[in-house]
Amino acid sequence: MPRTCPCGLPASYQDCCGRFHRGEAVAATAEQLMRSRYSAFGVGDAAYLLRTWHPSGRPARLGLDSKTRWVRLEVLETTGGSVVHTEGTVRFRAHYVERGNPGELEENSRFVRFEGRWVYAGAL
Repeated sequence: MPRTCPCGLPASYQDCCGRFHRGEAVAATAEQLMRSRYSAFGVGDAAYLLRTWHPSGRPARLGLDSKTRWVRLEVLETTGGSVVHTEGTVRFRAHYVERGNPGELEENSRFVRFEGRWVYAGAL
């Protein structure tokens, strides 16, 4: 496991997103969930990604490409998604290296509360 958290916050993986992946805590905000999902891609935790996906759009299984290395996350904008909201969006840019070639993915993700927890509801 990485020492520093892949999500980009100045904390160790264990104390930051690792606690969500291990089920010791749940994300309090949409941005926190998005960061923890990015970190799950980084550490190869497909089970966490599936658990935090809204059932209406969740795939039956998720295969992660071990040749893709997620290297940096930029949060560009958030709307709603706080502890008092029931939905929110997070626009981000995720940087990766795939088979030696750098790339980036930009998405505006929608998050909603489902059964009291934040879940990923898809891209806008």
